[in-house]
Amino acid sequence: MTPLRRRMVEDMTLRNLAPRTIETYVERVAQFARHFGTSPEHLGMAEVRSYLLYLIQERHVSWSYFNQALSALRFLYRVTLGRDWAPGAIRYPKTEKKLPVVLSPAEVAQFFQAIPGLKHRATLMTAYAAGLRVSEVVALRVEDIDSRRMVIRVRQGKGRKDRYVMLAPRLLDLLRTYWQAARPRTWLFPGKDPDRPLSVSVVQRACRAACRDAGLSKHATVHTLRHCFATHLLEAGTDLRTIQVLLGHSSLRTTALYTHVSTAALRATVSPLEHLAPLTAEERRG
Repeated sequence: MTPLRRRMVEDMTLRNLAPRTIETYVERVAQFARHFGTSPEHLGMAEVRSYLLYLIQERHVSWSYFNQALSALRFLYRVTLGRDWAPGAIRYPKTEKKLPVVLSPAEVAQFFQAIPGLKHRATLMTAYAAGLRVSEVVALRVEDIDSRRMVIRVRQGKGRKDRYVMLAPRLLDLLRTYWQAARPRTWLFPGKDPDRPLSVSVVQRACRAACRDAGLSKHATVHTLRHCFATHLLEAGTDLRTIQVLLGHSSLRTTALYTHVSTAALRATVSPLEHLAPLTAEERRG
């Protein structure tokens, strides 16, 4: 590890950034350095601007990736290198606001039926039943399943926050069956090495395989199950504030996205067309 990278990691650690954020920022800065073939210490604002344009115009990266790169470079130059010209003048771009893909309850059931292995079925069903992020699912420990209180403890979710979510009776039955078969010790869903949790990539591959085998026409990911959780709760009458707490959102505005996804209110709303006088037989014939 170079001295500059070590200093940046230390600066991020002192600010209590999440391990995943630290890993991402370090990788984005490393890619920036490789692009120019020299240390960022020898580069300036012109190179930062040139690199960001390169990401958009030549690599055609997603805006999420672009924002990661911009945030990483801002941290490097503003905090670690203490440069006054740190790229604060470069604004975060306006991103497209797309509604998430949501499966119907029937499609979710179809999805679970297509998962052949007990471990992967339990992992993905936990993600849906509790509305967890994939990183939160794989980080679950056996002791986090509290069957007496019927809750699941989510440790250090996004924003370094703990929270509790409901433990569905059907999920508990499945987890008990899984535990009796696998006997996990520390991690609820261990990887090949029982001392380490299942990797995120393994869960994502299992999800893609299940979508394919289920014959779903929608493009669904593990995070889609979280969107389904929130939308299905909303359509069942759960209030937004409760859903916000369950999802671990810091802002209700983030949770309010699901009001645009839920179709329950849309289906219950009568179109003004229904209130018009019916067409005569002659008008229908045109």
